[in-house]
Amino acid sequence: MEPYSCDTFVALPPATIDKRIIFGKNSDRLCDEVQEVVYFPAAVHDSREPLKCTYIEIDQVSETYAVVLSRPAWLWGAEMGANEHGVCIGNEAVWGREEVCDEEALLGMDLVRLGLERADTAEKALKVIVDLLEKYGQGGNCTEGRVEFSYHNSFLIADRNEAWILETAGKHWAAEKVKEGVRNISNQLSITTKIDQEHPDMRNYAKQKGWWDGKKEFDFAATYSYLDTAKMMTSSGRYCEGYKLLNKHKGNITFETMMEILRDKPSGINMEGEFLTTASMVSVLPQDSNLPCIHFFTGTPDPERSVFKPFIFVPHISQLLDTSSPTFELEDPVKKKLHLKSKPDRRHPLYQNHQQALEVINNNEDKARTILDNMRKLEKELFKKMESVLQNKHLDMDEIANLFPQSTKDEIRIYKANITS
Repeated sequence: MEPYSCDTFVALPPATIDKRIIFGKNSDRLCDEVQEVVYFPAAVHDSREPLKCTYIEIDQVSETYAVVLSRPAWLWGAEMGANEHGVCIGNEAVWGREEVCDEEALLGMDLVRLGLERADTAEKALKVIVDLLEKYGQGGNCTEGRVEFSYHNSFLIADRNEAWILETAGKHWAAEKVKEGVRNISNQLSITTKIDQEHPDMRNYAKQKGWWDGKKEFDFAATYSYLDTAKMMTSSGRYCEGYKLLNKHKGNITFETMMEILRDKPSGINMEGEFLTTASMVSVLPQDSNLPCIHFFTGTPDPERSVFKPFIFVPHISQLLDTSSPTFELEDPVKKKLHLKSKPDRRHPLYQNHQQALEVINNNEDKARTILDNMRKLEKELFKKMESVLQNKHLDMDEIANLFPQSTKDEIRIYKANITS
């Protein structure tokens, strides 16, 4: 099992039912890192004012879309998220022949958020990301504290109509369009000879480096990494295992199927150990634009022991207080080189109660059964309600505006009832 990991998936008709695109991601990070779920409304900006990302400042745009993000609480960007137009993005760490830059630039997670804030389709998000990559580059420590951990990035970008895989090596990149079926990415380059868009100098750069002779068919993954792409689908890695799980359910994939895949431990997709699955996301993107997109987030580690809670973009969304981490006034993320001796306590209310409940689950068999049964019962009720929404039944806007916060409170109530009893 790879030590640094994430897995992102997409399933499109005819692999899914009811003409829906299903997106899913596990974010696998250092085990003590807290991931929060936060909402930012659409906004108008003074484009003369620079935008402060995790490490660097960049040019701001005049308008940004509303976004919901699952992100490590210490940084500006996000591991995964969605916007009000039904665009979803998740990123992965990848390595290859191109050296990772030590200089602080845009993190891949910053690019996820920027793509969501600035694009109303998947293809436009791809353009936003590659333009920013060209202008500012990617780089910087991707963990909080003294551990140095940097990488290049791949992205899976989806909307109601299609998906794009974008894989990078420094400023060079290749993109593959996905119109139907299933596709997944993990911690390796996976675009081979099907390249639908690319950096204009990508092939020439590979020739100059001696990675490609300019004669044989160009294979991006084989050229820019050390992979034998002919063996990618027969290896025991998570990329291959994820593809097998998607294909096992091909034709009948639902949002619940995607959650089952994210919860799968034998494949290594639901990761345990020093690096573990710290948060998960599943989105339903109906091709019928009259139906809302629904985005489920855990906001807690281990999807097998978490509740997928739904979020729908509507006006006047309630603040997501129970999944928002504390902020620290003296902290300036751009000056991260001042590394504190101890990390700030970033645990949000849901995370705190979830961790206390896990202790009970690990030490009391009867309470464990009660907690897990009640969690699954809550989740089933939420799924039933969301399926009703997807069948174009009544949408109570006031209830939907409070949907995620209320679901989080219900989950916390389950934990508290068994922590204190």
